[in-house]
Amino acid sequence: MVDPTNVTSSVNQTCDLVVPSVNPFFMMVYSLVFLVGLILNGIIMRFYFRQAQQQASSSLMVYLKNLTAADFLLCLALPLRITHYASSSGIVHRYYCAFGASALYLNMYASIIFMGYIAANRYLKIVHPSGTHILQTVQTAHIVSTVTWVFLLTPAITYNIMFFITHNPLTSDSGYCESLFSTSFSVLHKTFQTSCTIIFLLVFISLVFFYYGTSRRVLQAQQSRLASSCADKLLKSRKNMLVLVSIFCLCFVPYHLVRLPYTLLWTSCSVRQVLYYLKEVTTMVSVSNVCLDPLVYFFICKTFRAQVKKMSRRESESSRKEHKADKSVY
Repeated sequence: MVDPTNVTSSVNQTCDLVVPSVNPFFMMVYSLVFLVGLILNGIIMRFYFRQAQQQASSSLMVYLKNLTAADFLLCLALPLRITHYASSSGIVHRYYCAFGASALYLNMYASIIFMGYIAANRYLKIVHPSGTHILQTVQTAHIVSTVTWVFLLTPAITYNIMFFITHNPLTSDSGYCESLFSTSFSVLHKTFQTSCTIIFLLVFISLVFFYYGTSRRVLQAQQSRLASSCADKLLKSRKNMLVLVSIFCLCFVPYHLVRLPYTLLWTSCSVRQVLYYLKEVTTMVSVSNVCLDPLVYFFICKTFRAQVKKMSRRESESSRKEHKADKSVY
């Protein structure tokens, strides 16, 4: 009689098509994203800390701060992913699959959700320009943000606990986390991935709706020939919304086109390698949002934009002074 364990092991070895030679490429890209993202988000966090001492916050600033926090934490999760690519240690592999992967996806979906909140906030600003709607208050923004983090942290903690209770022993240098999943944990993993895909779809549909609504308002303003100041504000709002939607689509749409088929079709050997590397590449693209989100702050946050322009003017003036000083010496 054939031992099922040996059959499973044989299938895993036959289907184990991860090529270690491509790992240096992933390490290089993730290291670059880590450094650039850490610097940019560190600058933005410094700006927020300064602004907190100078003026009252707004609901938009609350969501932007939470988006920055999610991006910053995502940057901090990248070194463990880089170590995972660099090392063949079973301990590193196990801890990455438990903590590194969950931290990465926790903060990725936090970024997705807070981008949705920012788009909703900007749309409400057009519909209710007075800012009196209950969803536009700072208190509501704090409550929504807190509930969101609890909503994301609870399954992430559950995921880690269940992984350590049920994971399979590491029998080979497989390079992918699914080899450690038990049968019961695989079901839980698929449930989490399906839930995350639903979250992404809800936010994606909302962003499309908000952009369409903003564009329709611009068209109505142009047709009714409103005052140029009102039309300019609407055009600027549409441009800001377009930046937000473009970054969202560029970073997260490719990943979700691959992620769910990868999770559900993992048992099929014929498509395993293709889906694995598509997932790895699209994950790398999705993580790049930590470098692109600063564009959202620059276009949407007027105070931040003014601060950046002020700093650039100071640097240009100081460089001109140094240039004049060098000329006077010669």
